[in-house]
Amino acid sequence: MKKENEKLNIVFFGTPKFSVQIMEKLKGNDLTPSLLITTPNKPKGRKLILTPPETKIWAEENKIKVLQPTKLKDPEFLKEMSANNWDLFIVASYGKIIPKEILDMPKYGTINVHPSLLPRLRGASPMQSAILSEDKTGVTIMLMDEEMDHGPILIQKDLEIDNWPPNIEELEEKLAQLGGQMLVETIPLWVEGKIEAINQDHEKATYIDKISKEEAFIDLKESPEKNYRKIQALQKIKPYFFTKKNGQKIRLIIKKAQLEDGNLEILRVVPEGKKEMDYKDFLRGNN
Repeated sequence: MKKENEKLNIVFFGTPKFSVQIMEKLKGNDLTPSLLITTPNKPKGRKLILTPPETKIWAEENKIKVLQPTKLKDPEFLKEMSANNWDLFIVASYGKIIPKEILDMPKYGTINVHPSLLPRLRGASPMQSAILSEDKTGVTIMLMDEEMDHGPILIQKDLEIDNWPPNIEELEEKLAQLGGQMLVETIPLWVEGKIEAINQDHEKATYIDKISKEEAFIDLKESPEKNYRKIQALQKIKPYFFTKKNGQKIRLIIKKAQLEDGNLEILRVVPEGKKEMDYKDFLRGNN
């Protein structure tokens, strides 16, 4: 076991803003990772500019080494990773399946910050799926094995949040803050052997896939609550419906809505080719 005040040699696997917020929490508690593993840069925007992941930007600002392997089983990558004596790997929204030979490298194993109450919502989109179908959610810190979201649980907490369902940005922020705090409390206890990993009840597991862009279509004939949940959950893939203007079909992206006395009230929209506006202004301009 590590001596008191001896710095842990940590590798962090993560990609989006959710991961950045957790690394900030680690940094503020003297648990800054020695190395970041993230996904390769990707083309973004209309001009398809090659853009680094948010974690890479954060790591470079904090002078942390970054590796962006295309394949985790690449021999050169495995050679570099196995050449170090790692204490702990942390995974939070990385985006790739990590093979067992990597999971088993560090002395204290690989732990994952998973934004759901496992065994519920195993899979690719737990935060969106919680908004779509659950009445609450939370964070699980688990010891990873080779199966998806399958390993034993170290600690789990419900998220306290008002006015369910929240929008996805609010939920991500709150889950990242909760997960980061749980992580900094759990790591010392895990390393010191003061936490027991408890197996999940696999018979109660539920599974969710990555959400497709097609699922962002809002059918206004559906129930108001179902549509409101979709609008809240799917802002990143732009929930939309179709209407007509001057006899022509156009697409309206819904930016903001609310449930009022059981009815869906659309508040802010982006008409095709236009800027965001109040829905009432759109209707006035469209008779």
